Amino acid sequence: MDNREITEIIYKSLDMHKADNIRVIDISNVSIMADYFVIASAGNINHVHALCDYLEDDMRKAGLHYSHIEGYDAANWILMDYGDIVVHIFDASSRDFYDLEHVWRDGSMIEMA
Repeated sequence: MDNREITEIIYKSLDMHKADNIRVIDISNVSIMADYFVIASAGNINHVHALCDYLEDDMRKAGLHYSHIEGYDAANWILMDYGDIVVHIFDASSRDFYDLEHVWRDGSMIEMA
């Protein structure tokens, strides 16, 4: 499975579980940190936790496991590291504050369906 296919699994999981404003940024040409950032938000802390839990479960079913997770306890910004794909799940105010889409604007926005 290539990184684009993995990113599609992540996107579909977040979309199925009602994540808000899901964005995928291809940063492979601007950073060695990762190939893709997937950014999503939720309306409250419980939804942030649920998105993380559902995504972890869906990825495990696909035979994939994150290498690192940060921010689960606070749940205003959870980062899930899947190697070349990094998932950011925010509450609405933290997403506005950190504005990763602006920070990584040199990357390419990828349309997913």
